[in-house]
Amino acid sequence: MSEANKAIVRRYREIYNTSQLDRLEEVLTADFTPHATFPGMPWNGLESARQVHMMTKAIFPDLHTATEDLIAEGDLVVERWTQTQTHSGGPFFIGNIPPSGKRITTTGISIYRIKGGKIVEHWADMDFLGVLQQVGAVPMPG
Repeated sequence: MSEANKAIVRRYREIYNTSQLDRLEEVLTADFTPHATFPGMPWNGLESARQVHMMTKAIFPDLHTATEDLIAEGDLVVERWTQTQTHSGGPFFIGNIPPSGKRITTTGISIYRIKGGKIVEHWADMDFLGVLQQVGAVPMPG
């Protein structure tokens, strides 16, 4: 079961990285619930997942997430990842920061709950302060 669940997360990551949003229903349930959305953002399953991805790609057109580690136990899969992207699209949604052209690298950890061969829930934690610093929204220390 653990290897099968890891394969689902790998497939999700491939779909996400290649922006094949018409394939999301292969790996996400219709009522997919993320627990790491922006405050006040309405959520309605697959369609919201598509919209969030399109918003992110509009800001970071070359966004790529590399899976560093996958650990699975029962119905949960933990992914440690690194994202690279260039802030070359639209303004950054926090602080409306205009495109800086800066290359951004950040790391994070996601936890996925799998049910019936699809991702039903997702939690994530990332170095968002580091992203804000790299795009110039927050001053670097020192």
